[in-house]
Amino acid sequence: MQRRHFITTAGAVALAGLGALPAWAQVTDLNDAINKAGRQRMLSQRMGKAWLALVHGVEPTAAQQVLDKSMALFDRQLAELKAYAPNAEIRDTYGKLEGAWSDYKAALVGTAPGKPGAAGVLQADARVLALAHQGTVQYEAASGKPVGKLVNVAGRQRMLSQRMAKFYLAAMLPVDAATASGPHCATRAASATTQNTPRQPVSAITPLPASGARIGETLNTSISSDMRRAASAPVCRSRTMARGIAMPAAAPSPCRKRSATRVSMSGARAQPTLPTPNRIRPKYSGGLRPTMSDTGP
Repeated sequence: MQRRHFITTAGAVALAGLGALPAWAQVTDLNDAINKAGRQRMLSQRMGKAWLALVHGVEPTAAQQVLDKSMALFDRQLAELKAYAPNAEIRDTYGKLEGAWSDYKAALVGTAPGKPGAAGVLQADARVLALAHQGTVQYEAASGKPVGKLVNVAGRQRMLSQRMAKFYLAAMLPVDAATASGPHCATRAASATTQNTPRQPVSAITPLPASGARIGETLNTSISSDMRRAASAPVCRSRTMARGIAMPAAAPSPCRKRSATRVSMSGARAQPTLPTPNRIRPKYSGGLRPTMSDTGP
């Protein structure tokens, strides 16, 4: 019950702001074309997410509205982008996208939403996503301006938000990850994993002996032996912090014998005795002043 409640809550949050899709005008320039081409990527994932929400029974009314409006907007923008295509390469991509979209649309509305049809829907939406992304990249290349790259990246963020929600709902069925990613993604992953790129030249690899005191490929990491080897041959650097011993050079010898150094102290000498203070009081030859009375003159 808790997982069912969590799926219902997550789907409701994902579908809350998607009930109304604005009506878009015709393509005005290449930046607008990149924006709409990137929106096609997002719509391919939004339709799959809404379809899976119907499978789980999460907000079925809102999910059906999102699915219907997303399909209508995808149809309209596909026609606009194909008509605006500035070269034959882009027109060819959107011609292929029309065929993939036809298969995807049939999977979305051909049968009632249910677990048996989930694999077909996810494979069809993966093909549509791949072609929609190809068209977006081609429109960005036709623009040739840095702002085109920014529009493409921003559109990819929209697509990824829908893609994560779609994969979460698919995992709750569950649906196999390879099936959900589509055959083109599986082929790309297989080619990436089977590629062999050695880190070191094969000729430099020397197997260690498999017999002796220790059996197996065990490296000798004794610090003391490495330090002794480094001390005996400074050119051999250890795998640890061992370094060759370097003795400082001796001081150079003088060309002739130096004279002995005389030690003398310069400065004032200390007085042997303290001076005797004068204790003789001189005679007084002046007059005496009268004594002042305490009561007055």
